[in-house]
Amino acid sequence: MKNTVKVTGLGLLSVSVLAACGDDEETLVVGASNVPHAEILEFAEPLIEDEGVNIEIESFQDYVLPNEALDEGELDANYFQHEPYLDSQIEEHGYDFAHAGGIHIEPIGLYSQDYGSIDELPEGAEIIMSDSVADHGRILIMLEEEGLITLDEDAGVNAEIADIEDNPNDLTFTANVEAALLPTAYEEGEGDAVLINSNYALDAGLNPLDDAIATESADADNPYANVIAAQSGDVDDERIETLVEVLRSEEVRDFIIEEYDNAVVPVEE
Repeated sequence: MKNTVKVTGLGLLSVSVLAACGDDEETLVVGASNVPHAEILEFAEPLIEDEGVNIEIESFQDYVLPNEALDEGELDANYFQHEPYLDSQIEEHGYDFAHAGGIHIEPIGLYSQDYGSIDELPEGAEIIMSDSVADHGRILIMLEEEGLITLDEDAGVNAEIADIEDNPNDLTFTANVEAALLPTAYEEGEGDAVLINSNYALDAGLNPLDDAIATESADADNPYANVIAAQSGDVDDERIETLVEVLRSEEVRDFIIEEYDNAVVPVEE
């Protein structure tokens, strides 16, 4: 196996992992976020190869380009997004995508440079969150479960800031920060607390279990499983089915548990 590092025309660092043998017809090109998705794929690569499928991993650093690349046929599949975000992208851009299966959950964490617990957050505290509307519901539900706010009972997973009915501490919300920049906002002490997706937290050297003052539940009924997405006509491709089966295997599940210590949680089938 050989590793190659290149800069794509989009200016992104791209890490390709290619099997030394096998023809192009059997090579599956998969786009992934650096952490943990590309790392999980790199661990699984020899297991997938054992099943007769070689993979090429293209590593991305944002949430937009992997779907654009999939739509343009530059990728056969991608692995970076949860199902509600995928659904929102399909609705917004008209992508003809479907998901082939959920692999893991990345609980969102609330981080603060100044406060050691949510109970210490002051009245009027500024909470910084992603500009990804698909994440707002899960964030607000998490804050409700922590007792910080109360939502309209009909809001559900699509809850928005406008659905907050009770805000006893007059928290303020800044929801215009790109998800990849949230660790920088935290490191620079912006706001009183910052909600960071676990993949970006891990990539920035943060441990969601040790460093967050509150963490989203990763129970089996959490709807935010990260999925393998593909063109709708390709989800039954045997290579993609093999990819999903291997990523759900006991070997890969054990790797995720041991490597990320519950900061990334395998999906319960």
